[in-house]
Amino acid sequence: MPAKPDPDDSKKEDAPHYLGHRERLRERFYSAGADALSDYELLEMALFPALPRRDTKPLAKTLIKTFGSFAEVVHAPVARLRDVEGVGEAAINQLKLIAAAAHRVAKGEVNSRNALSSWNEVIAYCRTSMAFADKEQFRLLFLDKRNQLIADEVQQTGTVDHTPVYPREVIKRALELSATALILVHNHPSGDPSPSQADIQMTKAIIDIAKPLGIAVHDHIIVGKSGHASLRGMRLI
Repeated sequence: MPAKPDPDDSKKEDAPHYLGHRERLRERFYSAGADALSDYELLEMALFPALPRRDTKPLAKTLIKTFGSFAEVVHAPVARLRDVEGVGEAAINQLKLIAAAAHRVAKGEVNSRNALSSWNEVIAYCRTSMAFADKEQFRLLFLDKRNQLIADEVQQTGTVDHTPVYPREVIKRALELSATALILVHNHPSGDPSPSQADIQMTKAIIDIAKPLGIAVHDHIIVGKSGHASLRGMRLI
């Protein structure tokens, strides 16, 4: 007597091909960790909740090819993401949620520690916050006498290659917050974090106004896609 067909066999045949791939990717992620996955594979997984009925592998590869890396994809401007075929609002929301989570985690590390003794966390936070922005931003980290963060504010947002900074406004805000130290941060959307002569002059102008008031300027950090530069570390201030 012939065996009765297994009703689950038809379900397996009808199942989309990518479901098995998703399961294998999840298994590798949980057994070997995120470092075992390439950028596009991690991006595939990130898009699973947003695109539950689609193979996310082709889209992940397209996004990496378009923007360059996982970090650049999640920080890409919404308008540019919308230009990529196959990217809808659900995918954009998922990517921006990941970017926001990364920012929140990095900020938590800075909030809970002395800024100068956790310099790597400060750099990581600055890069997460600004390195992939498409316009220049000038950010201020206000510190108390224990070098713990009082406030983190974006003072100015400019164009792709210029941000107007007013030293007296910087110091005025520091006095309002009773800050005793500052870390200046801005980004270079070009990707190259090398300081310009204008960056150096502006930093020195802020130091000259801050010093008589008992406010220290610990550093001016410039971040870009390719890394960061510290004016203090370069002995430019």
